[in-house]
Amino acid sequence: MLLVTSCPAGCGAGFRESDIAMPEGPLLVCTACGHLVSQIEETDYLAALAKFDTHAGTLPSQLSQKRHDQRARRLFARVRELLGLNPGSSFHLLDVGCSSEALLLSAVKEGIEAEGVEPAMRAAETARAAGLTVFAGMLHEARYPAERFQAVTMMEVIEHLRQPIDVVKEIWNILAPGGILVIGTGNADSWTVSIMRERWDYFHMERYGGHISFFTPRSLERLAGRCGFRIERLETKRVRFAESFQASHVVYRTLKIVAEVLNVPAMWCHKGHDMPAFLRKV
Repeated sequence: MLLVTSCPAGCGAGFRESDIAMPEGPLLVCTACGHLVSQIEETDYLAALAKFDTHAGTLPSQLSQKRHDQRARRLFARVRELLGLNPGSSFHLLDVGCSSEALLLSAVKEGIEAEGVEPAMRAAETARAAGLTVFAGMLHEARYPAERFQAVTMMEVIEHLRQPIDVVKEIWNILAPGGILVIGTGNADSWTVSIMRERWDYFHMERYGGHISFFTPRSLERLAGRCGFRIERLETKRVRFAESFQASHVVYRTLKIVAEVLNVPAMWCHKGHDMPAFLRKV
């Protein structure tokens, strides 16, 4: 039995098969919003998710953490701006799917009052051992009070969810009025997808355990509206023609240079494959 049987954006429209061929079967595309979903079955999905249940989780190396801190600093600056806070001001943040600690560590360094929720028990244990406040379990199980947080981040999480509407509605409940939800995910309507199709590693279960749901700017906007949010800012970044293991070094470097030239127009046209979105509770 297929894991996803209706559009995760809540369109209510049917699916048709795309021409993106995956081992589980062609990706299905929503006829209303262009959302893509995997044809994976539940047993294979659960096995793929188990990859994340390690003590390391998504913990970066020391060098990667420095780069992560830099990216997080820019993200938090945007959140402060949208909340009307002064630069460097603290706010109450929840990171949904925090894994072993990476974004939370960056938040604490920024003086932010940060908490996390993580269903992978071993990864949650690692975060707690580092002194971070993390609930081990699903978001609804945490039973956070209504309007507790000023901002919620959900980075590289929503593509794992078979029913994201339930999670986003719960986030609406625990956000303060006017609060900000940041969603980071891949863009299924990107130039990268048009060029690489099934070669894009983001679609592959064995490389990214549990990726089953692939948003477009349109499907994300529909999800936001159905859950009581308005998109304040949606960005797309980066173009790719090949993964490093799919071409020779010379060819890969050449394609990477061409892709970098396209990065700016991809941002203008919402055709980059990295898609951070800032949603406001309304």
